[in-house]
Amino acid sequence: MVSREPADPTSRPAERASADGAPAAPDYYSHGLNRIAYYRLAAAAAGALPRPARLRVARGLGRLLARAVPAERRAVRANLSRVIAGAPPDRIEAAVAQTFANFGAFFADLLTLNRRPGADLRAYVARADGEHHVDAALAVGRGVVLLTAHLGNWEFAGRLLSTRGGRTAHVVLSAEQDQALEQYLRLDGPQLRFVTRRHATSTLGLLAALRRGELVAMQADRPTGGRGDALAPFFGEPAVFPLGPFVLARAAGAAVIPAFCAMAPGGRYRLEIDPAIWVKPGEEQAALGSVVAALERVIRAYPTQWFNFFDAWSPFDGLA
Repeated sequence: MVSREPADPTSRPAERASADGAPAAPDYYSHGLNRIAYYRLAAAAAGALPRPARLRVARGLGRLLARAVPAERRAVRANLSRVIAGAPPDRIEAAVAQTFANFGAFFADLLTLNRRPGADLRAYVARADGEHHVDAALAVGRGVVLLTAHLGNWEFAGRLLSTRGGRTAHVVLSAEQDQALEQYLRLDGPQLRFVTRRHATSTLGLLAALRRGELVAMQADRPTGGRGDALAPFFGEPAVFPLGPFVLARAAGAAVIPAFCAMAPGGRYRLEIDPAIWVKPGEEQAALGSVVAALERVIRAYPTQWFNFFDAWSPFDGLA
């Protein structure tokens, strides 16, 4: 049972240096296509089209991309076979193709729409459920850990929520092999900071941000491969997830709030924000289970918007 009430901050034990589960191993999720030249070319092409046409073209290119990345296609097929278990093979294959088509659309928005100021993004929101949970947790004054996943337009949600309450939002991401690409993608805004997990000491800055009452946004659907990982039931089978965000939240006395951003019919976005979870000492695993259950619920609703291009149940198979 996890708590929906703030914990007593005087009862929390001392934080650990590995609270974010920062990986000592190389980045498991790098790809040879993540290069600045490709991104600049794609951005120039995408920016030349109005958004409806841009999304149509991007979906078509996404379907073509699926043919060029067989390993990722196999991983998506394996994931979807669990998400829509019992579906006939033709439905699974159609869902795989649609996943890559949707990824193309979100990639187009990443290079264009997402680069606008956070305040301008509200016009692209069809519906936002649960934003009051963020406001209420921020009012406590101990910060908020927003946990999302590689689902829908996760960066859009981070930029949008960074405009709430006048608090700085720190978006935690893995390092890119191409540092020029990292600088290109992660443009800080007035209340938005991108934090690259290169060292375990990055935790100290996140802890300080939470204690100032700020937001920290992290993705919770990919393990680090280190000691900060834990098992949790996921679509009926155990899978590995990072436990570090919950250790961090407990150390700061901060709220954990699951938040997701999926594309609704018509091309605008829907935000789904769950009630706050307050992680008490010894309840990190239970809090992880609650967030994984929320993740499972949203993936069931938007299975072809889950862009985890690695087998979620065997994420490190075949990786050096």
